Amino acid sequence: MSNNRSALKDVVTCEYTINLHKRLFGKQFKKRAPKAVKEIKKFATLHMGTKDVRIDPKLNQEIWKRGIQGVPYRLRIKISRKRNEEEDASEKLFSYVEPVFVASAKGLETVVVDEDDE
Repeated sequence: MSNNRSALKDVVTCEYTINLHKRLFGKQFKKRAPKAVKEIKKFATLHMGTKDVRIDPKLNQEIWKRGIQGVPYRLRIKISRKRNEEEDASEKLFSYVEPVFVASAKGLETVVVDEDDE
């Protein structure tokens, strides 16, 4: 890596609200849920700077809950940047995206989550 970051700063967890509605607007109905998964991966790559993005099965269920065309307008997600423990891994870090269950994701700010709180 070209950036001189300490190992402690590498691992971080943040909560975001992602507006899927604007990312899927005008998208063909039968392609909405798969496109939503791709958009979440793109979002995580942009915000965490890792090419390796893994999605929690619970988040996948949350996206697909109302079918292929009924993707929620907004989702609250928690993205954790973690160290890759596999010795033959090409990337040192990966992002793990999981859902945060809230009554309404509207108007919530981005929050940095401390790992010790959990």
